[in-house]
Amino acid sequence: MTMEAIRYEDGSISYPGHPRSRGGAEPVETIDLSEYTGEVITWTTSTATPPGVRQPNTLAVVEFEIGETSDGESRSVRAIGQVTTDDIETGDEVEPVYVEELREPDAGIREPESQDWDGYRFEPV
Repeated sequence: MTMEAIRYEDGSISYPGHPRSRGGAEPVETIDLSEYTGEVITWTTSTATPPGVRQPNTLAVVEFEIGETSDGESRSVRAIGQVTTDDIETGDEVEPVYVEELREPDAGIREPESQDWDGYRFEPV
């Protein structure tokens, strides 16, 4: 499974991807963020989580540097997600790690099949 971001004709990058960029540009390339490390921009710990989500649930906004534009400016994209540990600080370097279950599907009142979510968490490097 990939953690897929999209690069658009105008050079912008979006995660998650969309059919068009903010400026209306078409997608031209996918980028697998799971192949990159990122920097924690900010983080928080939620203690009031939805059914089936671990409690407490530490989340981080992570910035991934993808490369440079033709004029030397860095290209980056941000993603938000769960962190594998509560021991996280702004500025920490993290990498995405795949997990089969982001929440307990049998918790709550919905059909378990509708709550079966896999994806990525961020782990300190």
